[in-house]
Amino acid sequence: MTYRAPVKDMLFVMKELAGIDAVAQLPGFEDAGFDTAQAVLEECAKLNEDVVAPLNVDGDVNPSAFKAGVVHATPGFKEAFQQFSQGGWQGLHHPTDFGGQGLPKLIHAACQEMVNAANLSFALCPLLTDGAIEALLTAGSDEQKATYIPKLIDGTWTGTMNLTEPQAGSDLSMVRTKAEPLPDGTYKIFGTKIFITWGEHDMAENIVHLVLARVVGAPEGVKGISLFIVPKFMLNADGSPGARNDVHCVSIEHKMGIKASPTAVLQYGDHGGAIGYLIGEENRGLEYMFVMMNAARFGVGVQGLAVADRAYQRAVAYARERVQSRPVDGSMNTAAPIIHHPDVRRMLMTMRANTEGCRAMALVGAAAFDAAHHHPDAATRQQNQAVYEFLVPLIKGYSTEMSLDVTSLGVQVHGGMGFIEETGAAQHLRDAKILTIYEGTTAIQANDLVGRKTSRDGGRVAKAIAGQIETTEAALMKQGGAAAQAMAKRLGVARQAFLDVVDFVVAQSKTNPNAVFAGSVNYLLLAGNLVAGWQMGRALLAAEAKLVAGEDTEFMKAKIATARFYGDHILSKATGMRDSIVDGAASITDMALEAY
Repeated sequence: MTYRAPVKDMLFVMKELAGIDAVAQLPGFEDAGFDTAQAVLEECAKLNEDVVAPLNVDGDVNPSAFKAGVVHATPGFKEAFQQFSQGGWQGLHHPTDFGGQGLPKLIHAACQEMVNAANLSFALCPLLTDGAIEALLTAGSDEQKATYIPKLIDGTWTGTMNLTEPQAGSDLSMVRTKAEPLPDGTYKIFGTKIFITWGEHDMAENIVHLVLARVVGAPEGVKGISLFIVPKFMLNADGSPGARNDVHCVSIEHKMGIKASPTAVLQYGDHGGAIGYLIGEENRGLEYMFVMMNAARFGVGVQGLAVADRAYQRAVAYARERVQSRPVDGSMNTAAPIIHHPDVRRMLMTMRANTEGCRAMALVGAAAFDAAHHHPDAATRQQNQAVYEFLVPLIKGYSTEMSLDVTSLGVQVHGGMGFIEETGAAQHLRDAKILTIYEGTTAIQANDLVGRKTSRDGGRVAKAIAGQIETTEAALMKQGGAAAQAMAKRLGVARQAFLDVVDFVVAQSKTNPNAVFAGSVNYLLLAGNLVAGWQMGRALLAAEAKLVAGEDTEFMKAKIATARFYGDHILSKATGMRDSIVDGAASITDMALEAY
């Protein structure tokens, strides 16, 4: 099955929902309007369809290999990475001052989806490099920015994120990697880091590790963590890689999925200490790393919708070809392709509607990020930043949980052949599982949504978003078509369920935290469902208007049908989720621990 980038749907969302024309009015983005977006997306599609996607299965069956301390990437990956870098794709949204193209996150997010749909393992390398660049832009010195960012952008070097240790998974207060200050202002780093994505490989001439460590004498807990640059190779006076630093890969993990992406165990300081360079100030490392993590969390959400779309495309292609049984309505007297069967169509529509809803949510979130960073009005920047921050746990948490459902349905559409590796359907399911875990599990995203994004401001941002949804409901009712009316009804019920949960979270967070956090993941799933459904409602409005104007009739009819399906079959689950959160906490927390 050949991957085809959904450029038409991406452009529809960018224009009608994310407001690419408004983004192009922001300072610095004047040349980044719809025409630019279309040209960039079409070029990006060619690279990913022709070069990156064909390597996906190879990476699964012939993954990265660790031999004598060296990690060799899957054959073909290095050449594809060179084409990716030379095409400027790593620097698409990074500043022109450092060799980037300075395009909006909105355009970058669509391109990010393509590379992840083409090859999830491959895409992880630029994803982590993006995070390293963001952290350096935020807290690096001018010298550090000038030294590292251009090389990261042009693909000569790649970046990593070193948080986790054997005893410190999600609880970073347990970090024990040690940093000893030296007289020249550098530090010696000692410790072990695990789960380091693309932590060792042969695709670039240097690897820039961003490492959380505790300076000798620093406070305990998260307050005493600092962030360091630790390059694989030290730099010569001219900036070229020189002597090997004291950081070494001791093994790579054998994994369920994303097998071509080497997940390394890195050992720092076995031979006297790895030389590290402090980023920003001591003891502010977690603050800086959160910039990197937020960029990565958005990117992982995009990974979720990307692998979902790849699974959907594969399932549709199989359903068109696989002949099995007569249609139940008697429309054919012989066995027919399974796409004729109602339940197969239900599965395909579920896959399609979920993917399109999450794509719209992510791209609208990206546009909010652009406005938050580039709008000339401070109040507008602040408003968009609040919306973006609220959406990040939804984009990460909901889209990745969705990808598990969609990739599982992809296997189901294939029937028994889906359980056979040769069809490729199983790889998508195996690859998708990690997305709900790394860069913060779904529960961690839900904790963020409850604590930082809802309780802290008394539900203000959540309720403001609900107000915008109510405006969309009114527009749907006014438009008057059957699909619009149905969607307005579904949105209204889901919005009220969401508001009930917001009130519950705000009222109970301090007095009854166990009850709130027992339902936190369901709150995230309800919020993600609603926001994605809201975007599908907005898409329905735009598609009906264009249909009346006679524009791209087949596409608009399909969009309306998909949005209607989302309302009837996905958004309609909101009330049950509301009940489980508001009324169901006791059934989670009442049983004695000894009874498990």
